[in-house]
Amino acid sequence: MPNTVYIIGHKNPDTDSVCAAVAYAYLKNATSHDTIYEAKKAGQLNEETRYVLERFNIQEPETVMDVGAQLTDIEYRRLEPVDGHISLKKAWEIMAERDVVTLPVIGKTGKLEGVIVNGDIAYSYMDVYDNSILSRARTQYSNIIGTLNGNLVTGNPHAYFVKGSVVIASSNREDLMDDINVDDLAIVGNITARQEICIEAGCSCLIVCGCSSVEPQVARLAEEHQCVLITTEYDTFTVARLIHQAMPIRQFMQKDNIISFELDDYVDDVRDIMKTVRHRDFPILDENRHYVGMVSRRLLLNMQKKQIILVDHNEKSQAVDNIDQADVMEIIDHHRLGSLETVSPIYFRNQPVGSTATIVSMMYEEKGVEIPKHIAGILCSAIISDTLMFRSPTCTPVDEAKAKMLADIAGVDVTELATSMFEAASDFKDKTPDQIFHQDYKVFTSGDIKFGVAQVSSISRSQLNGIKTDIRSYMETVRSSNDLDAVFVMLTDILNQTTELLFVGESADKIIADAFRMPVATDSYILEGVVSRKKQLIPPIMESLQE
Repeated sequence: MPNTVYIIGHKNPDTDSVCAAVAYAYLKNATSHDTIYEAKKAGQLNEETRYVLERFNIQEPETVMDVGAQLTDIEYRRLEPVDGHISLKKAWEIMAERDVVTLPVIGKTGKLEGVIVNGDIAYSYMDVYDNSILSRARTQYSNIIGTLNGNLVTGNPHAYFVKGSVVIASSNREDLMDDINVDDLAIVGNITARQEICIEAGCSCLIVCGCSSVEPQVARLAEEHQCVLITTEYDTFTVARLIHQAMPIRQFMQKDNIISFELDDYVDDVRDIMKTVRHRDFPILDENRHYVGMVSRRLLLNMQKKQIILVDHNEKSQAVDNIDQADVMEIIDHHRLGSLETVSPIYFRNQPVGSTATIVSMMYEEKGVEIPKHIAGILCSAIISDTLMFRSPTCTPVDEAKAKMLADIAGVDVTELATSMFEAASDFKDKTPDQIFHQDYKVFTSGDIKFGVAQVSSISRSQLNGIKTDIRSYMETVRSSNDLDAVFVMLTDILNQTTELLFVGESADKIIADAFRMPVATDSYILEGVVSRKKQLIPPIMESLQE
């Protein structure tokens, strides 16, 4: 099977992070033959990104919030399940053949019905003193024949022994009639007279030991009395010892409180549960509770980490959960260097341009891969989004040139595309403060200070004013629930290139006053010409905090 690598952007994804992941996955798949690259997203789409994907007929990437190792990432044992009707002897033989101590038992629908371990089979020998258990277990005659290496003379092998006890016909002939009740299973030696007495006494099954055939008159008598007649070469002692092994495993298997796992369970959680029980093997089920395999503590050591390529970020706080448990293969970014560390050297491309999509489009040219129309459309949209249609100070001549080139390939007008995108993003109707806030939100750390910054952009000042009160109320909820020192929200007017900065936190007002050399405000700060979080807001805040 080919290897799979996820390409994924930051939490609370924006247009650049999603489109860069999709476009880079297309490029990697076009230049690789032994690996499959899949674009993912680390959160819900905002309206702008959704508009872009729908406009260019791109399927929305699957959401992945956690890249910790799961059971699907390990080489779990695809142990063939068994049916609950098989005999204990057969189960024991399968265990020895497969070198396992646990067998999963499934029904006709494929769902797990129970598990049987070698200790359950031992229990059937050591702690059972009931000569009617064979019938109460509804033992199939085919099981008895197989266990005793027997031969069916009369009767239906698929029928069941469901009533009566197991009796060894060892009494003298006069008492034999009294010892055997109707429906019993009788074990008898190779003596014709005894065999006839047992059949006439009404036994439902007669096992004749020490022979492979019986006299014709015995077979006829068995047919007349509808008695199942079985012969075996084993002697009476051996048959008496083995007969319990014919019982179906469903009689002894564990049916209730079975500890099982699912393929999407995380390895750390599985390991914690395994510590609390003494079982060696555990069944794995799919989302429909169908059995798929077995896992043991030993197999957890063979865990394969998820392989990840990060785009549009390189900070651990912005990455999907448990990123340190994944194998980061590459990083493609245009932000400042962050806190993410890797175990081994990786391909890390970081360029001071306005959009990750700009870098990806450059890589298409470097690899000599033609950019398809739909990929050009989303790359162009990402550049427009991140540079605010070339108004952001992060925008470089390279960004603008690439966007116009991509627009030509996609057959779109840059101004019309930008207007449509920003209008989609500015539609706050029917959205909650939480949805608006998390459209574009990131967390940053400087020393002991941890703060979050959201940016809400619009081409209409009145739309921003309409949501300001609700956003301000929601900010304190975000700060307290995430143990942040401060939370800021940029209400960015794209056309007028102005940001109104809202803040909450004990020292949030002073942080901004120090960063921009302004008087301390009580309500908000008006930052003329500030439209870029990355280049115009975060650097002065970081510098102020470090001072």
